[in-house]
Amino acid sequence: MAHYKTEQDDWLIIYLKYLLFVFNFFFWVGGAAVLAVGIWTLVEKSGYLSVLASSTFAASAYILIFAGVLVMVTGFLGFGAILWERKGCLSTYFCLLLVIFLVELVAGVLAHVYYQRLSDELKQHLDRTLAENYGQPGATQITASVDRLQQDFKCCGSNSSADWQHSTYILLREAEGRQVPDSCCKTVVVRCGQRAHPSNIYKVEGGCLTKLEQFLADHLLLMGAVGIGVACLQICGMVLTCCLHQRLQRHFY
Repeated sequence: MAHYKTEQDDWLIIYLKYLLFVFNFFFWVGGAAVLAVGIWTLVEKSGYLSVLASSTFAASAYILIFAGVLVMVTGFLGFGAILWERKGCLSTYFCLLLVIFLVELVAGVLAHVYYQRLSDELKQHLDRTLAENYGQPGATQITASVDRLQQDFKCCGSNSSADWQHSTYILLREAEGRQVPDSCCKTVVVRCGQRAHPSNIYKVEGGCLTKLEQFLADHLLLMGAVGIGVACLQICGMVLTCCLHQRLQRHFY
C-alpha cells in the first residue's frame, strides 16, 4: 500500500512538473510580449510624450518594461527549479511571481487612473501647448512633438486649424505670414502654412485632440490587456508551484 502511494506521488509530481513547465513557457512568452509592448510604446511613440501634461503614460510603459525583464529572468529560474526539483528554487520562483504580480497591479492602477482623466488633461494641455509653447525659444522638443503629431495623424490644431489663430507663434515675425505651421500641410514645403485652404492643409473634424486621445486610449487598453493576461498566468503558476512544492516536501520527508 505504501509502495502504491509512493508510486502515485511520483506520477503526480511528474504531472505537476509538466504542467508547470508548460505554464512557465507561456509565462516567459508573455513576459517577452510585455517587454515588447513597453519598449515599442516608448521608442516608437516617445515623440508624443512631450505634449502630455503628466508622465503617467510613460511611467506605465517603464513599469511594463521592468515587469517584462523580471518575467523573463523568472522564467529561466522556473525552468531550472522544475528540472532540478529544488524546493528552495521553487520558493524563490513563487516569491518572484508574487512580486511581478504586484508590479503589474501598480501599472494597471496607473493606466486606469490615467485613462479616467485622459480627455480633460489632453484638452487643457494641448490647447495651452499650441497657444503658448509651440515655436518658442527653449521649446524645441515640444515644437518637434507637435509637428510629428500633426503629420502622423494628418490633423491640424487641437480642435481645428482655427486654433492656430490664437497661437503666439503665428503672431511672431518668425512665422513669416503663416496661418498655420508647415506641419499642417498635406505636402510639407517651406512656408506652405501661409495658405490655410482645405486643399493644402489637413481639415479633420475634432482635430488632433480626438486622434491623440483615441491613440492613447488604445495603447492603455493594450497595455492593460497584456498585463491582465500575464497576471492570470501568474495566478495559475503560483497555484501549481505551491502544489509541486508541497508534493516534493511530502515525497522527500
